[in-house]
Amino acid sequence: MSPSAVPHSTASDHFKDDLNLSILGLGVAYPDVKNGPEALEILARRHYPESKALNKVLSINKFTGIDTRSTIATVDHPAVNGSEPPTIAELDNIFRREGVRLSVNACRKAIKEWGGSIEEITHVVSTTCSNSANPGFDHYVCKQLGIRSNVEKVLLHGIGCSGGLAAIRTAANLALGLSFRHKPARILVLACEITSMMVRSELDSVHKNQEVRIGVCLFGDCASAGILSNGVGAPSSTEPIYQLLGWKHDVIEDTEQDLGFDVDPHGWKVILTPRVPMLAAASVQPAFQDLLNSLPRYHKQNLPTTAADFDWALHPGGLTVLTGVEAAMNLTPEHLRASYEIYMENGNSSSATIMSVMNRLRKNEGGRENVVACAFGPGIIIEMMIMKRPGLAMVNLPTEDLD
Repeated sequence: MSPSAVPHSTASDHFKDDLNLSILGLGVAYPDVKNGPEALEILARRHYPESKALNKVLSINKFTGIDTRSTIATVDHPAVNGSEPPTIAELDNIFRREGVRLSVNACRKAIKEWGGSIEEITHVVSTTCSNSANPGFDHYVCKQLGIRSNVEKVLLHGIGCSGGLAAIRTAANLALGLSFRHKPARILVLACEITSMMVRSELDSVHKNQEVRIGVCLFGDCASAGILSNGVGAPSSTEPIYQLLGWKHDVIEDTEQDLGFDVDPHGWKVILTPRVPMLAAASVQPAFQDLLNSLPRYHKQNLPTTAADFDWALHPGGLTVLTGVEAAMNLTPEHLRASYEIYMENGNSSSATIMSVMNRLRKNEGGRENVVACAFGPGIIIEMMIMKRPGLAMVNLPTEDLD
């Protein structure tokens, strides 16, 4: 059976014209270290003999379209220079230190822009695919932020690069439940990934199994956060960054073996087959049309309904994913400008990337009022959301460390 791209329509499940859901603050924290493509080659040549598979990987590494990747350490970090790759326990210790630090930084930026109080936060929805400790990393982030212990927390796992958008969707559904009860929702949404320390594990597989593994050429580190509100009890003067209009989640059938992140004694192993760009590109048009059909406002008010009428915050899973969706949806690079910029400057930071793209998009001049956010994850999952920017002239936009 060939893969079916987003076969399950949700058009009959229409969204209300005004959900009153908005993102009031965004924060992104990248580590200070920027590694160019040469860093992977330095590490590979330092620890592994020349081979056909390794040479192929290093050749691909030069043509990913990534100028630099943001990572928590240089190629001389002890964890990636031992006789063996770091164990999953060692990786956990690094994540608890560096991942929590980046997460707290991103959250503080989002909270500062929102302008509310820590005491007002009602829920925390977090995601990661590069740590699976219990309690989860969100527990330690909340402690450092001073969030009340009885604030409800949700930690999403197993959804990889789609996690950031899935976390926003989950927060939105929680907020709608609180709206029904006439209660305020101020939900902290958090995504964090530390993938760079798994480079030795990936290179080990290239060497021992003679596998061409391109994931080792793509991923970097990042934490991103946002504050989602249902508007109940909010001052009328509050200016949203984005208003959420509707969303869609689906799975492309028979693609479980194409995209994944499998647990291993030395961390996780990226599964990324050559079919992924084609599968991703083919799934976007039916998902986009189905989501538009679930939003009556676009039909009742004769609003723009072609893909090119929207700005796109597309998760930059790889250069061929970006160019594939661009071609499939008849877009131009300008529609995907924020995605290309984040990809070139920082690489693919898995679940944390989508809010970074959204953050960059809202700063770019000449943007469109309507925005599509889209990401793909293991399954293959497609997450899509349509948003609106209430005002394109951003007043008093914070300029320090937004990226």
